[in-house]
Amino acid sequence: MSTPSDQKGRGESRPATKRSSGEMLRTGGLIALAVVATIFAVLNLEEVKVDWIIGSGHAPLIIVIAISVLAGIVLAYGAGRVNRKRH
Repeated sequence: MSTPSDQKGRGESRPATKRSSGEMLRTGGLIALAVVATIFAVLNLEEVKVDWIIGSGHAPLIIVIAISVLAGIVLAYGAGRVNRKRH
């Protein structure tokens, strides 16, 4: 048998906090973006030839796209940091 002290903490819930419309919109946008990214990945699985500076190889198209996007993000971030240091 459980005593009232054993029940302490059970059944007690925090008051529900209402999310703002901005938070709901952001969450919905992130979910939509995840769905689009998943569909994009599934549709771009074919192998493509990749020409490097030295040599070439084959890789799935989605990997080539992902690496290109990540390289663009890193370059843009680095350029932004350099620009902020100048001002």
